[in-house]
Amino acid sequence: MITEQAPGKLYIAGEYAVLEQDCPAILVAINQFIRVSIMESNSTTGLIHSKQYSQSSIHWVRHGARMVIDNRDNPFEYILSAISYTERFCIEQGIKMKVYDLHINSDLDSADGKKYGLGSSAAVTVATVKAILRFYDVPFSNELVYKLSAISHYSVQGNGSAGDIAASVYGGWIAYQTFNKNWLKKELIHKSLTTILNEAWPGLKIQLLTPPQGMQLLIGWSHKPASTSLLVDETNANKAALNGEYKCFLKSSRKCVLEMIAGFEQNDIQLIQHKIRENRKLLQHFAKINQIAIEIPRLSKLINIAESFGGAAKTSGAGNGDCGIVITDSKTDFTGLKTKWQQNGIMPLDFRVHQVNFI
Repeated sequence: MITEQAPGKLYIAGEYAVLEQDCPAILVAINQFIRVSIMESNSTTGLIHSKQYSQSSIHWVRHGARMVIDNRDNPFEYILSAISYTERFCIEQGIKMKVYDLHINSDLDSADGKKYGLGSSAAVTVATVKAILRFYDVPFSNELVYKLSAISHYSVQGNGSAGDIAASVYGGWIAYQTFNKNWLKKELIHKSLTTILNEAWPGLKIQLLTPPQGMQLLIGWSHKPASTSLLVDETNANKAALNGEYKCFLKSSRKCVLEMIAGFEQNDIQLIQHKIRENRKLLQHFAKINQIAIEIPRLSKLINIAESFGGAAKTSGAGNGDCGIVITDSKTDFTGLKTKWQQNGIMPLDFRVHQVNFI
């Protein structure tokens, strides 16, 4: 049996703007994993099994009189897509296909099955791609795994930046800029998968960051799961109407995150904290003009408590639930902060940054 794993992720800054070209975000990989085990089947029938996902719910919308199922929150859709594209790549290498069993095990949900918002669909995609490549004895690099996973994930989700894919592949702290989606769509129509995977992807930037000495990351969970896909749908629908304000948001977010990246390069925790607070204000304005809830009351409480202890805090990811993050230093009263969180219905998550070996 072969087992591969991929870590979950959290967004630190640059949410929503990262969906567009040349707008960076900062993410971090955390030490909670999805593991995919693969072994050749003893019969002509293969199996895909996950204890956590067996009771997965689905969303649906009404298109006129039709009921249309939205499978973007169904992890099996990502697993099947990862299998499809990875096997397509293997076939192009002249490899004969086999029948196998896949077993998926996840740390990325709470004990009662609720999502923390750690990028489980990205992590299961990455782990599946790696497991299948290893099963077929195909040498791979982080870049190959990223590109295969990004294609697999995007074919299901239809939106998103694939920043969570990058965090799951490369680990640690990263600065990320997304690729040109229209270019990729056209390439997939006309070229082999192998050719596309060997090409430079326009716009894509993945930069490994080293955090300043003494900088601490704290994570709190709101107890409310959120759907990134649905929130991104809502904001995408408003782009044309908000043309001027949207462009202003992108410009401001880009400047803020680039200055935050400089904080990493200059070993300056205070600069990073200042830009965390600035990015929070940008996201609050973005939520207001889009009439969506990013910073729900529970997350505002999480942030305000953290700020009272000297930390710089904001929502993480699409918001409307899931997690908040805090950037602070070793002088903070962590015990007092976490106790105050717990008294206000916020769960501290004792996760650490996960480093991945560079392949």
